[in-house]
Amino acid sequence: MTELSSATIIPFLTGIFERRGAEEYLGEPVTIGQHMLQAAHFASRDGHGEDVVVAALLHDIGHFTGDFIGKPLASGTVFLEDETDRKHENAGAAVLEPFFPTLVVDCCRYHVAAKRYLCAREPGYFDMLSEASVHSLRLQGGPMGNAEADAFAAHPHFDAIIAVRRYDEAGKEQGLDVPGFTSYVPMLERMVAAAA
Repeated sequence: MTELSSATIIPFLTGIFERRGAEEYLGEPVTIGQHMLQAAHFASRDGHGEDVVVAALLHDIGHFTGDFIGKPLASGTVFLEDETDRKHENAGAAVLEPFFPTLVVDCCRYHVAAKRYLCAREPGYFDMLSEASVHSLRLQGGPMGNAEADAFAAHPHFDAIIAVRRYDEAGKEQGLDVPGFTSYVPMLERMVAAAA
């Protein structure tokens, strides 16, 4: 991956989004770009601060950065037949960490853990998951055990991480018209400046 800086991270993310946002999102009825934009839209609609909105927008950026970090899905591979946890949450957090506030990075890094937590602690949450999300849950370790869930609930950004997880699940509405990626660029710029 090319060397990134505070001046190049937003053009880098914008470029990836423009090139790859129209790709299939793991068997879901929306593209990955639509999914991320919907998550950000719902966070904004619900009145969250810019840090949570940006976190919702970028939570799945690791699916893109897997081209540069980690293990991308092989061309022609059907997600529901894939048996590898590609750790996209870690790939995304690694790209965001030098440039964004800790809360944004943590929401990316732990949104998979949040799914595992909610499946363990919230009755009915598992039943709301899509087929693709159930498949990935199995690869990601399944619901948390009690000790792991207790430790996760003590995370200082727990509420924001859980909120982003809920927007992750919500952001799968086919045909929903929401603002595009460039509408968030000023917000991204403020987040990068705040972390500098």
